[in-house]
Amino acid sequence: MKLYRDEALVLRTQDLGEADRIITLLTRMHGRVRAVARGVRRTKSRFGARLEPFSLVDAQLYEGRGLDTITEVATLDPYGIAIGRDFDAYTAASTIAELAERLTGEEREPDQGQYLLLLGAIHAIAAHTHAYDSIVDSYALRAMALSGWALAIWDCARCGRPGPHSAFHVASGGMVCENCVPRGAAHPQPETVHLLGALLSGEWAAVDSAPEFARNEASGLIAAYVQWHIERTIRSLKVLNRA
Repeated sequence: MKLYRDEALVLRTQDLGEADRIITLLTRMHGRVRAVARGVRRTKSRFGARLEPFSLVDAQLYEGRGLDTITEVATLDPYGIAIGRDFDAYTAASTIAELAERLTGEEREPDQGQYLLLLGAIHAIAAHTHAYDSIVDSYALRAMALSGWALAIWDCARCGRPGPHSAFHVASGGMVCENCVPRGAAHPQPETVHLLGALLSGEWAAVDSAPEFARNEASGLIAAYVQWHIERTIRSLKVLNRA
């Protein structure tokens, strides 16, 4: 069987049997991987604590027919420790991890862009460099863009007419001009539209100074857009919105 080593972020864990766990990893070179960590739930496990959600690890695995198997793990950065102390941080990181898992497509399909974006978002949450909801929203917009679902903000999503425009339509792909606006379109405030652009481009000074009403409105639009296009509910988003 093929043995390989890779840097990875732990997305989630799932108990298996009496002592094992299935670990879902997003790796730098091998994409999303699901692997068995045998015996990690035993008190004498050599690396059980190193495979907690959101940890950055250097892992050695061998490839199996279904699931791979983790044989060695070294901690590179225990982001999960800092994140686990704060409920809001944990909820934000869980939302990002769930979205990363949905957007990485097939298992073992390399995507360094998604990996580096996820790493930056988890680091930002652990360090609390910005408001957690803003980190989640910025990550969501960028991850969607990498997956081919870039949100149209300044040009009309339907005809490409230069904006800014005043209507937002989820199914159309973002902002739409007055000639293309369909029924059911939302009409966000101008501050919200500019915030969407700042979140997508990473203009953090503009993001951090945005008014609360714009942040709340932008979060709602982003959540609707993401879940419409991936055709799945992001369960952690509901908890994040309540928090």
